[in-house]
Amino acid sequence: MDRTQKKDWVGSLHGNLGEVGLVVVTHYMGLTVAEMTALRGKMRAAGASFKVTKNRLTKLALAGTEFENLADLFVGPTAIAVSSDPVAAAKVAVEFAKTNDKLKILGGSLGTLRLDVDGVKALASLPSLDELRGRLLGMLSTPATRIAGVLQAPAGQLARVLKAKADKDAA
Repeated sequence: MDRTQKKDWVGSLHGNLGEVGLVVVTHYMGLTVAEMTALRGKMRAAGASFKVTKNRLTKLALAGTEFENLADLFVGPTAIAVSSDPVAAAKVAVEFAKTNDKLKILGGSLGTLRLDVDGVKALASLPSLDELRGRLLGMLSTPATRIAGVLQAPAGQLARVLKAKADKDAA
């Protein structure tokens, strides 16, 4: 990689870091190409991305972003998982690390808040933004359904009373 390519790569990563809400830093020593491809596919499906990084260039890209507190984690074979959703990248990385001990989570950052390994795992246990939206929608629609049922009940009772009266008069 020549100097201009490095400059472009740093600029691209710096711009990408400005658009994301979460960065998870990992070591990937010993992962096969097939395992890396599977991990990248899972990340993509969750709306996140996983990228192997060059430590020195990544430290340059981190400068001036809210994630520059992660610079000391970039030692050895590192890769980053990033996502706009504050849970997606952490969730996929933690799930993959449970089944594959070659992926080690070093830490992360949620905006300016630095997370250790336990913090990333705790973040991964939270429901995603889509799950929270679904729960909220369910909670909002349940009372509306109950109100509709309560409002219909008196009309149904009145109809039954009138039918009983009509049946009585007919007899």
